[in-house]
Amino acid sequence: MSNTIRTQADILKKLGIPSLNPMQEEALSVIGKNMNTVLLSPTGTGKTLAFLLPLLETLDAGCSEIQALVLVPSRELAIQIEQVVRDMGSGFKVNAVYGGRPISKDKIELKHTPAILIGTPGRIADHFGGDRFSKRDIKTLVLDEFDKSLETGFEGEMSAIINQLPNLEKRILTSATQGVEIPKFVKLDNPVVIDYLDSKKESKLAIKTVISPDKDKLQTLLDLLLHIGNQPGIIFCNYKDSIERVSTFLNKNKINHTCFSGGMEQRDRERSLIKFRNGTCQVLIATDLAARGIDIPEMKYIIHYELPRAIEEFTHRNGRTARVNAKGTAYVLRSKTEFIPEFIKDVATVDISKKAAFQPQYWETLFISGGRKDKISKGDIAGLFFKQGGLNKDQLGIIELKQDCAFVSVPVSLADKLTKKLNNSRLKNKKVRVTVL
Repeated sequence: MSNTIRTQADILKKLGIPSLNPMQEEALSVIGKNMNTVLLSPTGTGKTLAFLLPLLETLDAGCSEIQALVLVPSRELAIQIEQVVRDMGSGFKVNAVYGGRPISKDKIELKHTPAILIGTPGRIADHFGGDRFSKRDIKTLVLDEFDKSLETGFEGEMSAIINQLPNLEKRILTSATQGVEIPKFVKLDNPVVIDYLDSKKESKLAIKTVISPDKDKLQTLLDLLLHIGNQPGIIFCNYKDSIERVSTFLNKNKINHTCFSGGMEQRDRERSLIKFRNGTCQVLIATDLAARGIDIPEMKYIIHYELPRAIEEFTHRNGRTARVNAKGTAYVLRSKTEFIPEFIKDVATVDISKKAAFQPQYWETLFISGGRKDKISKGDIAGLFFKQGGLNKDQLGIIELKQDCAFVSVPVSLADKLTKKLNNSRLKNKKVRVTVL
């Protein structure tokens, strides 16, 4: 743990956020004064920061045990929150644990006990069962996107975990959905509810229908993408088999994209999101796993390639675009004979015959075989690419630094040249491989 515990002003400055929004201001005040809080706010409104700021104020710098536990429904959300805490530079150690990676990796990281532990219920339950750390100092519990955790069948693990926390003083539940029944095992007595679900500013979301003349909608999907042009967006499917089919078709038609579903290995899921975030791929084909709880930038559009089965799925998918102050479009792609759920109201049909300029891929992602555990910083990586790689600032894209590796986006035209020049370079005291991802 760092010796410097930052103030709220320091944290906001480090995050590049000029001020908190009204929901975050209210959450900071309410969570600070109350034992039990439920925070309801739409996706993309900053709930993570809203609960992390008051959580940090509960931590004791003199305590060497885990003091706060954050339970999340997905691996991606665990990774995302861990990164936010690191970016805040709070001075408190944080670790995320989740299924899909070796438990031995967790054990190594948990030897140096964090103040904040983030994890999926299954993996946290495994660590609780192994009695790998003390639970007596865990005084704050956050159930982030708790409705999703219940939906994905984590109720048993969550109940077992909460029953092993004897000294809880504060419970914080967050959700982007209203009306979910909170189980008795959470022991949420007389919570204060902060509800911003209905107070969202006038939506700038446009919903448009695209009619496919054929039952098979692949060609119409391609026509729609060519109509939209070079803009970041998500194509939503209901099944991983559908994702594979759409991906194969887009590959044949040279549309650069990446995929994301629960059926993929954790490493592949993480790398797909990295390529999507840094612009290597502008199209993400995904299941509803990508509708919330993952760290991706503002979308210009989303496409319902397969229609959602429930209004919640429709709402969360649409919530990936037109967030905060931006405009966005949700395209409902359907065949002439396809049944339309009643929650999708009659919306204007759009003509997609006009094609936009579709520019070739600009960015490529390079993999570096060294990370935080090797004492490597983003500045070290930037220095390598500027000094030895000969790049200028405009040619160096997003750098993502992980515990044991890093990813850097560079122009496609320079990727091969850079790998030949920089492979087996030294970063700090480590010789690193540099390869195209």
